[in-house]
Amino acid sequence: MKVSAVIVAGGKGKRMKGAIRKQYLSLAGHPVLIHTLNVFVRMDEVESICLVVPEADMDYCASLASGVSGNKKKIKLVPGGNERQDSVYNGLSEVEDKTGIAVIHDAVRPFVPPRHIKACIREAETSGACILGLPASDTLKRIAADGTITKTLDRDGVWLAQTPQVFTYPLIMKAHELAQADGFRGTDDASLVEYLGHPVRMVSGGKYNIKITTRDDLLLAESIIKTMRDEIGG
Repeated sequence: MKVSAVIVAGGKGKRMKGAIRKQYLSLAGHPVLIHTLNVFVRMDEVESICLVVPEADMDYCASLASGVSGNKKKIKLVPGGNERQDSVYNGLSEVEDKTGIAVIHDAVRPFVPPRHIKACIREAETSGACILGLPASDTLKRIAADGTITKTLDRDGVWLAQTPQVFTYPLIMKAHELAQADGFRGTDDASLVEYLGHPVRMVSGGKYNIKITTRDDLLLAESIIKTMRDEIGG
């Protein structure tokens, strides 16, 4: 099956509380978005990329995408929607191959290992739907509005969802179309497929596949990328 990637970079960066959208913040001298694009551009398995960006940033992102190292793939820019779910749908709608595999990934997760993307692709080819994630390791607490703990939750079987989230294209489009028709808003793409009634498999991910949404996340990302450089001697 042909593999298309939908990379979602439509975030407004509200939690970052800065003038620059989080996907454009500098990480080791390059925008976060470029680090993420480089992962997918260098993968032979990925044949095309739909990059979903804020409509006002289309020209800027076109300039960024043209400078991606080793870019031999067609990166198609797509304007985002009001919410992430709308942006993903916009990106999926522009995928040329409507019969293959769709890999949906957050632009602000620049450290996803290619081996984990490949593992998700293989799983989706078999089961139709899977996501990357990690088992919860901390104690989980439910709290009231005033901050009082009301219950300690059992973390057995609880996982933290990451991206990529990978599906056969017809399945994920059917899930999005049903969600639109019913007015259902999910927290991620997997929740739309769950709403459709199709099982979604979990693939074990890695702890460095962080989502950069706060200043602390950016500091951690700088540390991670420095460690990676030290390990490879560059």
